[in-house]
Amino acid sequence: MSKFKKWEEVEKDFNFTPEETAEMELELDIIRATIEARKKANLTQRELSEQSGIKQPSIAKIESLVHSPQASTLIKLLYPLGYTIKVVPLSKK
Repeated sequence: MSKFKKWEEVEKDFNFTPEETAEMELELDIIRATIEARKKANLTQRELSEQSGIKQPSIAKIESLVHSPQASTLIKLLYPLGYTIKVVPLSKK
């Protein structure tokens, strides 16, 4: 038996609301898309740092999910990659 819990078990312990879960999933999706855009542009974190003005260790912490980026930080990271953030309606489930 592992001494570590699976995410599903941790999630149950915290009893997240559907809104909190959706927020976490959205943040994860945005970070993954940012990583994908950086890799598609064939940039290292250091190169993106130079172009965006965001320090490389901060980019590493965002990409490894240690820190949650602010919207202004995301915009600074995405702009040199040719992307931005857009507000769109939620699709109804």
